[in-house]
Amino acid sequence: MKIAVINYGAGNLPNAVRALQAVGADLFVTERPEDLAQAEAVVLPGVGATADTMQSLQQMGMAAVLPDLVASGCPFLGICVGMQVLLATSTEFGDHACLGVVGGAVQRLPDEAGKIPQIGWNQVHYRPAFAAHPLFAGIPDGTDFYFVHSYYCAVDDPAVVAGQTDYGLSFPSVLIRNNLVAVQFHPEKSGRYGLQLLRNFVNFASHSRGISGTELDPGRAGPPATPSNS
Repeated sequence: MKIAVINYGAGNLPNAVRALQAVGADLFVTERPEDLAQAEAVVLPGVGATADTMQSLQQMGMAAVLPDLVASGCPFLGICVGMQVLLATSTEFGDHACLGVVGGAVQRLPDEAGKIPQIGWNQVHYRPAFAAHPLFAGIPDGTDFYFVHSYYCAVDDPAVVAGQTDYGLSFPSVLIRNNLVAVQFHPEKSGRYGLQLLRNFVNFASHSRGISGTELDPGRAGPPATPSNS
């Protein structure tokens, strides 16, 4: 299965590519929207601000095609700012529009959270409805993942929130809706369980490809992946 990793100049691209390759992903890196037609799954990694990311995606022509690609049922993984740009709007450095794939707004973490940005390890707790989802296979509830962010996704529909993390408030750290997966943390920097999550996404994508977004059910996404010792 071919996975396209979108290159829009994000600094963590090499780390994300190496991590995906480490779990056996057959991938290619692209800056061209037309190349996504060859992909059976797509990964949008990233660090930085939503405004800068959206500007890059718009200049590349990616912003025009990604919403339709997700709607088509293509398995999609957004990482960090790659998750945030999926929302409708962002308040980071002024109000601006994002991709609008998921309703909601990107908002700043509250000052009472402590040090902002949040940099370091924090727990992800699964919502009960998603505890058995293939994305979490072999990963205990409450596992620590590595975060680097000042903003979070305030989504309109709580039903898409698969995992939550506490930092001044309880914010969505994992979103899942049919073929769409997005995480606020960096799995490529999260050690054994970060690699396991990427492996699970590849497994999930390989079993869900070809099932439309309206038909896809987590229970049809294939068997759990085997936990990694890496």
